[in-house]
Amino acid sequence: MTVLNKPLSGKIAFVTGGSRSIGAAIVRRLASEGASVAFTYVSAQNKAEELVREIQEAGGTALAVRADSANVDAVKGAVAETISVLGAIDIVVNNAGIANVKPYDEVTIEEFDQMAAINFRAVFVAIQAAGPQMKEGGRIINIGSINASWNPIPGNSLYAANKAAVAGLTRGLARDLAPKGVTVNNIQPGPVDTDMNPADGPYASLAKGMISLGRYGKASEIASMVAYLASPEASFITGATINVDGGVVI
Repeated sequence: MTVLNKPLSGKIAFVTGGSRSIGAAIVRRLASEGASVAFTYVSAQNKAEELVREIQEAGGTALAVRADSANVDAVKGAVAETISVLGAIDIVVNNAGIANVKPYDEVTIEEFDQMAAINFRAVFVAIQAAGPQMKEGGRIINIGSINASWNPIPGNSLYAANKAAVAGLTRGLARDLAPKGVTVNNIQPGPVDTDMNPADGPYASLAKGMISLGRYGKASEIASMVAYLASPEASFITGATINVDGGVVI
């Protein structure tokens, strides 16, 4: 494949939570589009190293950085390491997230804080760390969730609230970064076949009945939207929340 066929050639991307599932699909897709990609992981070191090798063997550049998104200094450090090793960041993808389905009256404050730290605070911290050095044409892409506006199961209120906060943050930061020529957008996946929410999991039959296409999405389908928003073709899209959900009926 020639450079002409790689719209992200020469770009540096930073992806949080990139060692597996949707995150790994995003890393692969951005690398295939020509970007050098740094991604964070917490415990899946073997998967992270395998992903780096896979991209390098395909002729790309990848960097795995161990960083817990619940730790502010770790997120800032991962951004700094990416800049130090690969160069100025052009694309930020905030993908790291956790879910904890549990009755609201059983959620501990520690659980509340951890979910908010990873699902929402880390998004802001990564943007705050990378944003000032981003230049014209920069892209910030947040991975939210359709649960921000559609929540079919009980016990998921905190996760839904976190993802609604990400959508609000996206709209606000789009205005803040517009003068720099940097776009900020939010992708809200519907049910996607992942480790966290498998297509044969306990909620699958309920979810499929509410999806117009009648199936779970694939991680690669989320990565496709990320690649589009990261490309020059999406230069006039900012502050948007885009549902990639198979037509969930709300």
